[in-house]
Amino acid sequence: MEQRGTETFLFTDIEGSTRLLRQLGERWPATLERHQEIIRRAIGEQRGEEIGTQGDSFFVAFPAASGAILAVAAAQRALHDEEWADGMPLRVRMGLHTGEAKRGTDSFTGIDVHRAARIAAAGHGGQVLVSEATRALVATSLPSGIALRDLGSHRLKDLSAPERLYQLVIDGLPAEFPMLSTLDATPNNLPVQLTSFLGREREIGEVSELLERTRLLTLTGPGGTGKTRLSLQVAARATDGFPDGVYFVPLSPLNEPQLVAPTIAHLLGLPDRGGLMPEQRILDYLGEKRVLLVLDNFEQLVAAAPFVNELLTRVAGLSVLATSRERLHLYGEQEYAVPPLGVPPLAVPTRRRAPDIQALSKYEAVALFIERAMAVKPDFAITNENAPAVAEICVRLDGLPLAIELAAARTRILGPEAILHRLGDKLDLLSGGGSDRPERQQTLRGAIAWSYDLLDEADRRLFASLSVFIGGANLDVVEKVCGPMVSGDILDGLSSLVEKSLVRQRTLDGEPRFSLLHTIREYAVERALELGLLDDLRRRHAAFFAALANEAHAVIMGSDKRRWLDRLELEHDNLRAGLAWATDAGEAQLALDMSASLWRFWQMRGYLAEGLDRVRQALAVPTDDAAGEARAHALEAGGGLAYWQGDMDIAQAFYEDALAAQRARGDDLGVAEALYNLSFVFSVPSQSRKQTDPERAAKLVSEALGIYRRLGDRGGTARALWSLSNSSWTNGDLGPGLQNAREALEIFRELDDRFMVGWSLYTMAMMHLQSGRISGAAAPLREALSIFSEAEDISGYVLVLDGLAAEAFRLNHRQRAARIAAAVATLQQASGTGLTAANRELIGFSHDPLRADPLLAEAWAEGERLSAAQAVAYAMQPARDAVD
Repeated sequence: MEQRGTETFLFTDIEGSTRLLRQLGERWPATLERHQEIIRRAIGEQRGEEIGTQGDSFFVAFPAASGAILAVAAAQRALHDEEWADGMPLRVRMGLHTGEAKRGTDSFTGIDVHRAARIAAAGHGGQVLVSEATRALVATSLPSGIALRDLGSHRLKDLSAPERLYQLVIDGLPAEFPMLSTLDATPNNLPVQLTSFLGREREIGEVSELLERTRLLTLTGPGGTGKTRLSLQVAARATDGFPDGVYFVPLSPLNEPQLVAPTIAHLLGLPDRGGLMPEQRILDYLGEKRVLLVLDNFEQLVAAAPFVNELLTRVAGLSVLATSRERLHLYGEQEYAVPPLGVPPLAVPTRRRAPDIQALSKYEAVALFIERAMAVKPDFAITNENAPAVAEICVRLDGLPLAIELAAARTRILGPEAILHRLGDKLDLLSGGGSDRPERQQTLRGAIAWSYDLLDEADRRLFASLSVFIGGANLDVVEKVCGPMVSGDILDGLSSLVEKSLVRQRTLDGEPRFSLLHTIREYAVERALELGLLDDLRRRHAAFFAALANEAHAVIMGSDKRRWLDRLELEHDNLRAGLAWATDAGEAQLALDMSASLWRFWQMRGYLAEGLDRVRQALAVPTDDAAGEARAHALEAGGGLAYWQGDMDIAQAFYEDALAAQRARGDDLGVAEALYNLSFVFSVPSQSRKQTDPERAAKLVSEALGIYRRLGDRGGTARALWSLSNSSWTNGDLGPGLQNAREALEIFRELDDRFMVGWSLYTMAMMHLQSGRISGAAAPLREALSIFSEAEDISGYVLVLDGLAAEAFRLNHRQRAARIAAAVATLQQASGTGLTAANRELIGFSHDPLRADPLLAEAWAEGERLSAAQAVAYAMQPARDAVD
């Protein structure tokens, strides 16, 4: 039987052992043996138990953390003092972690054992890393000559939550080492996994080896085989080979191939930039970089495969690890069919003889069942009585991780024998369906169908209804969209579905959010169609998210802008689905309203190209109301998106059509808005019009101002005054410009229009810089920066940061100016704004002297490395007080 206990685990291995083997040749065995003697003596003196030795590595368990500390310190001192062959030092990395593990006949197993191994792997030769759990036990009793150095929190290469690590500092031994080999050392967005990754060491090794030899590797297999988790583990361990980044791109929410490029661009931090399509922005960004893209769930987007091929062809340092139910069918593609988890032969567990529980637990599928069963029923244990049933469940489910998790979740109410009885009947019934599907997918569908058939009628309808959400929804949204379709208490129903692992729950901002795995959602869509719910669900879903978009549009310029932008970001996949349904269903009014309401979100969060495309699709839906209000607003949205892309010709066409629509409607306020919008395109050169036309811009906005004042629209009046101040700035007529800007700012503050407060402050600051009144620019720039950075309005804070670089330059703080300008140059690529160069020209400021000055090279490099948050924090310091 297994026993549980708390131990301090030590893992060690020799750094560069392969290189040493080649260099020492026949002397290597003696060197390795001497190393083992030193380690064994040190651990033996502290009652350490040698659990395993493989090659040049040790796995040791200590009954006391203090003994483990003494052992590693003694071992490192002895290794350091030893005279090694050819004078080449033998450097051993070590990692200590204290935790609970299950003790079998010959080893320990458990998450904490894996944790200790990952901690050791993060270090360097001669370095000892210690976990927080171990530090807490020894911190007050460290012997003389030994100390602990806090290295901060690090994400280890097992995708678990960050671990706070400490370095053991031993008197007389080296104490300075390179950066730890953790996920933090490489730019990445690999998600933290809430459950442990069991087994798959053979598959990880095979896939990792293939990834070193090929640039396009596709993990194939049916839904539920664990392709995503395997790809994430491989990516985590491969970070050292891709110094410029490893990026996970989840594609399961998408069903439109043209969204692949914008999605990749967004995850790389490359929102739309002036006039460039996302494909070109990705190519420009990758350039000579060495990057790994993990494209997850590609099967429904195979039409986008040529784009993947283009990326690989044109970017020599790029590798792609894809997961899909089928190959991408591209030249040079290497396929790896992900096998199921290892299962025991049914001959091992029989009811006529007691099974070997220790042997069964080593099979990956059984270990997964046990761990997931314990998650829902903490007192679950594998016994002589239930072991045969557990083994047979895993075999009958073909070792498919998702199917096993679904079955294990039932242990909350059913024992393994009862699960096996129900499972066997259902799988036999469903095994013959869908000959066009892979065999194991039939088995997975059977497992899902079995879980579904165990639900009562109310839970079945709720489960089917949840299929309408992409990316999930919170309780309030589920109630409003699905409420009329189901009976009973929805919270109770969701709790029931979560317990059965059909629905996933996570907490965001203190609220539970419920979602379906992609494979399960596909099954739920079929059930919704079968129950006759799907059409009404999609209509209600689209109506709800259209109302959400409209609500956000009304307040997104106010003081609560950040919260609303974050809410729309969270619901973006649902918003996409609702807008796509409205467009496909010919619901012109709904499609136009949604696209008009979302354009500011698309602009501020970097979805310009996608937003413009969706506006065009909405405008293409046939309607009898060709000059209606909704259409006019959608035209204005198209103009705004094109303007921020920097394409003034397209923006002008949209805005002129919007003006014509508003005049035809006889809507004075609409006409004023259209005139105001159209004025902007004449303040920026376009491809067809190489010069600005400030006189025409001023004429248009003056007409708008007259209408706003006649109607008593203070917000419109303020916007028109601000626009006039920009025209004055362009013309160099700064007196009237500042006067209009101040008047506009006063009104914007009164109306709590934070967005326009920021832009009014920015315009005033730039006019001060243009006139040489540097002190007048300081406070407005910093207040504007605070507003835009607080909302993560990228396009806003890039322009303001550039103004602060100009301020520093004028104060002759050239080091500071170089740092901020370099940060702007980097962030500009991510933001997509194309307006900085024109504004710099107006105030007589250029990055070129800063970039070219060899004395500023180090400062420029430092600025390029600043994150957005670091750049903002640095720039917020008063320039006159900053140390150059």
